[in-house]
Amino acid sequence: MDRRFAIVVAVLLLLTPYASLAKKFTRCGLAAELKKHGITDVRNWVCMAESESGMNSNAVGRPNRDNSRDYGIFQINNKYWCRNGRRGGDCNIKCEDLTNNNISDDIQCAKKIHRRHGFRAWYGWRNKCQSRLPDLSKC
Repeated sequence: MDRRFAIVVAVLLLLTPYASLAKKFTRCGLAAELKKHGITDVRNWVCMAESESGMNSNAVGRPNRDNSRDYGIFQINNKYWCRNGRRGGDCNIKCEDLTNNNISDDIQCAKKIHRRHGFRAWYGWRNKCQSRLPDLSKC
């Protein structure tokens, strides 16, 4: 029992630094970050991030039907856009790099996805944002 406890504590200590790399954004905080990256249609982007990841930069989705996974605040899929453990995919990025508090690379990749497919590439946007966008007037 003592050995198991020691292993659990060791694992938690190893993971603690990574927990601080994540950020849960507010609507206004994400809106400001998106504007810094030249995004003008902020309400759609905020809604999409909110519906996809709860605006959590550390989000990793459960396996999809094809065993791929979605990463980061915009839930970018590793089948097409990123690779696990190495740079790759159409965004030429490591999926793990999409799960930290610096979302600049997430935004660049999501912009590429949006240019090719629009917001319909994200099921969260289709299901929750298509007809009702958040009010950001107080931002």
